[in-house]
Amino acid sequence: MAQGNEPVIGIIGGSGIYEIDGLSNTEWRKVESPFGEPSDALLFGELDGQKLVFLPRHGRGHRIPPSELNYRANIDVMKRAGVTEIISVSAVGSLREDLPPGTFVIVDQFIDRTFARNKSFFGTGLVAHVGMGDPVCGRLGDALEEAAKELDIAHVRGGTYLVMEGPQFSTKAESNLYRSWGCSVIGMTNMPEAKLAREAEMCYASVAMVTDFDCWHEDHDHVSVEAVIKVLLANADKGRSLVKQVAPKLRARAHVCTEGCHTVLDNAIITAPQARDPEMIAKLDAVAGRVLKG
Repeated sequence: MAQGNEPVIGIIGGSGIYEIDGLSNTEWRKVESPFGEPSDALLFGELDGQKLVFLPRHGRGHRIPPSELNYRANIDVMKRAGVTEIISVSAVGSLREDLPPGTFVIVDQFIDRTFARNKSFFGTGLVAHVGMGDPVCGRLGDALEEAAKELDIAHVRGGTYLVMEGPQFSTKAESNLYRSWGCSVIGMTNMPEAKLAREAEMCYASVAMVTDFDCWHEDHDHVSVEAVIKVLLANADKGRSLVKQVAPKLRARAHVCTEGCHTVLDNAIITAPQARDPEMIAKLDAVAGRVLKG
């Protein structure tokens, strides 16, 4: 998919986020991927003329745990659907006293502690190395911050998201270790999602919605399931409002992302053209077609 196309906003998130007032021309459509089965079909729609594509990260009904998500297929089908910028919405635990339940963190860094997931589209026969120093798109972050301010949503711009393997939650020792590292929130889903979005030359931003404090907090054991569910539902409402508010802000942009997200593969592929595996080239037709066909 050649970059420079009109913006198509992809939303990856939990159930309920795609049920947005004003979303029109909606259609669930199954998109095939050479990397296997994605989490679900994609919901195509428009919001005030802006094209949106939604993917329920865990499938409708929350069928798939974090470690079993096919992250490569999820990002690949979004690319095939024409998505140019991705907003990830996910529930997290807080590792800081000043980030209570209900806070939205517009993440700018990650620490990847996952170990059982396919983390790259590339491999033997076609090797590439993309930069991850700044793992999210600042342009998308600016738009999300502006939208959160307009909606008066409690939010923080910037923060480190510790991505753990799961599905179990942390021990107190682990939680306190991550706090000592300066992490802000902890969750299970944004890696390798962010890495794969970078490889696929799509802008990526993450909105981490705090549901409760992680187990380091002395009040953690006193939080009821009912209280967490109440926060989850409130966060989903605010998440829908945020998506609706930010969509128009992303409609007009430069021909390609000014942050370089849409051209990251220009100098990333190491394998010499004559040594590239034809099967790998075919498999990467959507993800890297812009540079492989050039």
